[in-house]
Amino acid sequence: MSMHRTPRALAAILALTLTPLVSAHADPVTDQIDAGRRSYEAGDSRVAIQALQFAIAEIESQLRQQQLKLLPEPLPGWSADDPVSETGGFAAMIAGTNLARTYRNDSSGAVVQIGVTADSPLLAMMGMLMSAPMLMQTDPRNSPYTYGGFRGMMETNEDGNIKITLLVGTRILLQMEGRDGADRQMLEAYLKAIDLTDLEQALLG
Repeated sequence: MSMHRTPRALAAILALTLTPLVSAHADPVTDQIDAGRRSYEAGDSRVAIQALQFAIAEIESQLRQQQLKLLPEPLPGWSADDPVSETGGFAAMIAGTNLARTYRNDSSGAVVQIGVTADSPLLAMMGMLMSAPMLMQTDPRNSPYTYGGFRGMMETNEDGNIKITLLVGTRILLQMEGRDGADRQMLEAYLKAIDLTDLEQALLG
Protein backbone atom coordinates (compact mmCIF):
# COMPACT_ATOMS: atom_id res chain seq x y z
CA MET A 1 0.00 0.00 0.00
CA SER A 2 1.42 3.36 -1.05
CA MET A 3 2.10 5.89 1.69
CA HIS A 4 2.18 8.78 -0.78
CA ARG A 5 -0.67 11.30 -0.51
CA THR A 6 -1.83 13.80 -3.06
CA PRO A 7 -1.52 17.53 -2.29
CA ARG A 8 -5.31 17.69 -1.97
CA ALA A 9 -5.32 14.94 0.65
CA LEU A 10 -2.52 16.60 2.58
CA ALA A 11 -4.41 19.89 2.52
CA ALA A 12 -7.52 18.18 3.88
CA ILE A 13 -5.54 16.56 6.70
CA LEU A 14 -3.91 19.89 7.54
CA ALA A 15 -7.28 21.62 7.64
CA LEU A 16 -8.67 19.02 10.03
CA THR A 17 -5.58 19.33 12.22
CA LEU A 18 -5.81 23.10 12.45
CA THR A 19 -9.57 23.26 13.05
CA PRO A 20 -9.34 22.75 16.84
CA LEU A 21 -6.67 25.45 17.01
CA VAL A 22 -8.81 27.89 15.07
CA SER A 23 -11.85 27.08 17.21
CA ALA A 24 -9.85 27.54 20.40
CA HIS A 25 -9.08 31.14 19.42
CA ALA A 26 -12.43 31.90 17.82
CA ASP A 27 -14.42 34.94 18.92
CA PRO A 28 -17.91 33.85 20.02
CA VAL A 29 -19.39 37.20 19.02
CA THR A 30 -18.08 37.30 15.46
CA ASP A 31 -18.75 33.57 15.09
CA GLN A 32 -22.43 34.10 15.88
CA ILE A 33 -22.67 37.21 13.71
CA ASP A 34 -21.19 35.24 10.81
CA ALA A 35 -23.57 32.36 11.52
CA GLY A 36 -26.48 34.78 11.59
CA ARG A 37 -25.45 36.27 8.26
CA ARG A 38 -25.17 32.84 6.67
CA SER A 39 -28.57 31.81 8.02
CA TYR A 40 -30.12 35.04 6.80
CA GLU A 41 -28.65 34.60 3.32
CA ALA A 42 -29.96 31.03 3.32
CA GLY A 43 -33.44 32.29 4.15
CA ASP A 44 -33.54 30.90 7.70
CA SER A 45 -34.55 34.06 9.54
CA ARG A 46 -35.36 32.34 12.83
CA VAL A 47 -31.87 30.84 13.18
CA ALA A 48 -30.37 34.18 12.12
CA ILE A 49 -32.25 35.95 14.90
CA GLN A 50 -31.16 33.39 17.48
CA ALA A 51 -27.51 33.74 16.43
CA LEU A 52 -27.63 37.53 16.66
CA GLN A 53 -29.37 37.38 20.03
CA PHE A 54 -26.58 35.15 21.30
CA ALA A 55 -24.01 37.64 20.00
CA ILE A 56 -25.79 40.48 21.82
CA ALA A 57 -25.91 38.48 25.05
CA GLU A 58 -22.18 37.73 24.79
CA ILE A 59 -21.37 41.41 24.20
CA GLU A 60 -23.46 42.37 27.23
CA SER A 61 -21.62 39.77 29.32
CA GLN A 62 -18.24 41.13 28.26
CA LEU A 63 -19.39 44.69 28.95
CA ARG A 64 -20.60 43.65 32.39
CA GLN A 65 -17.21 42.18 33.28
CA GLN A 66 -15.46 45.36 32.16
CA GLN A 67 -17.83 47.53 34.19
CA LEU A 68 -17.31 45.50 37.35
CA LYS A 69 -13.62 46.39 37.23
CA LEU A 70 -14.64 50.02 37.85
CA LEU A 71 -15.38 49.16 41.48
CA PRO A 72 -12.19 49.42 43.55
CA GLU A 73 -10.29 46.52 45.03
CA PRO A 74 -10.36 46.29 48.85
CA LEU A 75 -8.03 48.70 50.60
CA PRO A 76 -5.22 47.34 52.83
CA GLY A 77 -6.74 45.65 55.87
CA TRP A 78 -10.04 45.06 54.08
CA SER A 79 -11.66 42.18 52.23
CA ALA A 80 -14.49 42.27 49.71
CA ASP A 81 -17.23 40.20 48.15
CA ASP A 82 -17.22 39.67 44.40
CA PRO A 83 -18.77 42.64 42.59
CA VAL A 84 -22.24 42.11 41.15
CA SER A 85 -24.03 43.68 38.22
CA GLU A 86 -27.49 43.98 36.76
CA THR A 87 -27.07 45.24 33.23
CA GLY A 88 -29.02 44.90 30.05
CA GLY A 89 -32.36 43.37 29.22
CA PHE A 90 -35.60 44.25 31.00
CA ALA A 91 -33.84 45.21 34.25
CA ALA A 92 -31.90 47.95 32.47
CA MET A 93 -35.12 49.42 31.07
CA ILE A 94 -36.49 49.83 34.60
CA ALA A 95 -33.46 50.51 36.78
CA GLY A 96 -30.59 51.17 34.37
CA THR A 97 -27.16 49.69 34.93
CA ASN A 98 -26.41 48.70 38.53
CA LEU A 99 -23.04 47.75 39.99
CA ALA A 100 -22.42 46.91 43.65
CA ARG A 101 -19.72 45.60 45.96
CA THR A 102 -19.44 45.10 49.72
CA TYR A 103 -16.21 45.62 51.69
CA ARG A 104 -15.39 44.56 55.28
CA ASN A 105 -12.65 45.76 57.58
CA ASP A 106 -10.71 42.70 58.74
CA SER A 107 -10.09 44.01 62.26
CA SER A 108 -13.13 46.09 63.20
CA GLY A 109 -15.80 44.41 61.09
CA ALA A 110 -16.91 47.75 59.66
CA VAL A 111 -18.80 47.43 56.39
CA VAL A 112 -18.76 49.73 53.36
CA GLN A 113 -21.14 49.17 50.46
CA ILE A 114 -20.66 50.85 47.10
CA GLY A 115 -23.46 51.06 44.57
CA VAL A 116 -23.40 52.63 41.12
CA THR A 117 -26.52 53.28 39.04
CA ALA A 118 -26.41 54.61 35.49
CA ASP A 119 -29.20 55.67 33.14
CA SER A 120 -32.01 54.93 35.57
CA PRO A 121 -35.32 56.78 35.14
CA LEU A 122 -35.09 57.55 38.87
CA LEU A 123 -32.01 59.74 38.37
CA ALA A 124 -34.10 62.70 37.22
CA MET A 125 -35.72 62.86 40.66
CA MET A 126 -32.34 62.62 42.41
CA GLY A 127 -30.98 65.36 40.17
CA MET A 128 -33.76 67.68 41.29
CA LEU A 129 -33.00 66.91 44.94
CA MET A 130 -29.26 67.55 44.49
CA SER A 131 -30.05 70.89 42.87
CA ALA A 132 -32.14 72.04 45.84
CA PRO A 133 -30.09 71.99 49.08
CA MET A 134 -32.94 73.61 51.00
CA LEU A 135 -35.24 70.74 50.04
CA MET A 136 -32.52 68.28 50.98
CA GLN A 137 -32.22 69.77 54.46
CA THR A 138 -35.89 69.39 55.30
CA ASP A 139 -34.67 66.19 56.94
CA PRO A 140 -32.18 67.14 59.69
CA ARG A 141 -30.26 63.93 59.09
CA ASN A 142 -29.30 65.10 55.60
CA SER A 143 -26.68 67.65 54.61
CA PRO A 144 -25.26 68.84 51.26
CA TYR A 145 -22.06 67.10 50.20
CA THR A 146 -19.61 67.80 47.39
CA TYR A 147 -16.62 65.90 46.07
CA GLY A 148 -14.46 66.73 43.08
CA GLY A 149 -16.98 69.28 41.89
CA PHE A 150 -19.86 66.78 41.97
CA ARG A 151 -22.96 67.51 44.04
CA GLY A 152 -24.30 65.09 46.58
CA MET A 153 -25.83 64.46 49.95
CA MET A 154 -24.71 62.91 53.22
CA GLU A 155 -27.20 61.10 55.43
CA THR A 156 -26.64 60.05 59.03
CA ASN A 157 -29.28 57.83 60.61
CA GLU A 158 -30.12 57.35 64.27
CA ASP A 159 -27.63 54.48 64.55
CA GLY A 160 -24.79 56.69 63.35
CA ASN A 161 -24.52 54.93 60.00
CA ILE A 162 -23.45 57.23 57.17
CA LYS A 163 -24.55 57.24 53.54
CA ILE A 164 -22.98 59.39 50.83
CA THR A 165 -24.89 59.92 47.60
CA LEU A 166 -23.08 61.60 44.72
CA LEU A 167 -24.47 62.59 41.33
CA VAL A 168 -21.75 62.08 38.72
CA GLY A 169 -22.78 64.19 35.75
CA THR A 170 -26.49 63.80 35.14
CA ARG A 171 -26.75 60.07 34.44
CA ILE A 172 -24.74 58.28 37.15
CA LEU A 173 -25.58 57.95 40.84
CA LEU A 174 -22.84 56.78 43.20
CA GLN A 175 -23.91 55.64 46.66
CA MET A 176 -21.59 54.65 49.50
CA GLU A 177 -23.06 53.35 52.72
CA GLY A 178 -21.23 52.54 55.94
CA ARG A 179 -22.45 50.42 58.82
CA ASP A 180 -21.13 48.47 61.81
CA GLY A 181 -18.75 51.27 62.70
CA ALA A 182 -17.74 52.48 59.23
CA ASP A 183 -17.19 56.24 59.50
CA ARG A 184 -16.94 59.09 57.03
CA GLN A 185 -13.18 58.68 56.73
CA MET A 186 -13.60 55.07 55.61
CA LEU A 187 -16.23 55.99 53.05
CA GLU A 188 -14.10 58.78 51.63
CA ALA A 189 -11.07 56.49 51.43
CA TYR A 190 -13.05 54.27 49.08
CA LEU A 191 -14.44 57.30 47.27
CA LYS A 192 -10.87 58.41 46.53
CA ALA A 193 -10.14 54.93 45.16
CA ILE A 194 -12.74 55.41 42.42
CA ASP A 195 -11.76 57.28 39.27
CA LEU A 196 -14.98 59.19 38.63
CA THR A 197 -13.86 60.31 35.18
CA ASP A 198 -13.20 56.71 34.12
CA LEU A 199 -16.49 55.68 35.70
CA GLU A 200 -18.43 58.22 33.66
CA GLN A 201 -16.66 57.40 30.40
CA ALA A 202 -16.98 53.65 30.83
CA LEU A 203 -20.68 53.66 31.69
CA LEU A 204 -21.84 56.35 29.31
CA GLY A 205 -19.29 56.08 26.49
